[in-house]
Amino acid sequence: MHHDDAHEHDHDHDRGLSLDLPTLLGRRRALALLGGVGLATLAGCSTGSDASVGAASTSAAATTSSAAASTSAAVASTAEIPEETAGPFPGDGSNGVNVLTESGIVRSDLTHSFGAATGVAAGVPLTIKLKVIDVSNSGKALAGAAVYLWHCNIDGEYSLYSQAISAENYLRGVQEADADGAVTFTSIYPAAYSGRWPHIHFEVYSSLATATAATDKLRTSQLALPEAANSLVYATAGYEQSVTNMAQSSLATDNIFSDGYSLQLATVTGDVTSGMTATLNVPV
Repeated sequence: MHHDDAHEHDHDHDRGLSLDLPTLLGRRRALALLGGVGLATLAGCSTGSDASVGAASTSAAATTSSAAASTSAAVASTAEIPEETAGPFPGDGSNGVNVLTESGIVRSDLTHSFGAATGVAAGVPLTIKLKVIDVSNSGKALAGAAVYLWHCNIDGEYSLYSQAISAENYLRGVQEADADGAVTFTSIYPAAYSGRWPHIHFEVYSSLATATAATDKLRTSQLALPEAANSLVYATAGYEQSVTNMAQSSLATDNIFSDGYSLQLATVTGDVTSGMTATLNVPV
């Protein structure tokens, strides 16, 4: 795996809210909704070790994130997904290059670069399914919104920024939400790089037109990937460094997710042969 100063920059800038868990949950109005379940349920969302690999791990991946998914669904109508930093590699014009205004950025398949770039991202296939929810409208689907999504490659590098793939623009794309508020991306499972828990970045815009103009952004956040699914994927060829990097981090210590991640932890199912699927509700 290639390491450079850029990832240290990422570590320094990917900062979450500096609030403790009770304060955070109060801000998100989640305690009132959780009622008697309270912090005990949230404790069940913490990561644990997963020594097995294979079909059992696939089942564990779904189980690990099911509690978080249920919590997310319960509060989706009133609690917004946390605002997070876009990090140093957004590609949205806020830090250098603006890929949002380029022809070809609106696509579902993120595995290939577009335009003059021809690179293809290797890795375990991952389908990413998000549902954008309008908090101000009783948690109904936010049809017509747009999501810009991006993440690192199998080596923990970001297209457009990391030296080895600065000429590529893969693993970035925009999709318009359908009538159900749903967007779907086809990609590869991102690596765990030094200093961060495995994650996916995204921005929500009011419409496809505003997304491709890089204006009127509604929310910037990050999706966390569950430990069991990570372990399953990272046992495959090409992800060896991710095993070491993930062992040095956790959701509880990650500088984005350590202040609470119940609304950001995706449900991941599938297997490394046919591919994994990550799903998350995105209330904004």
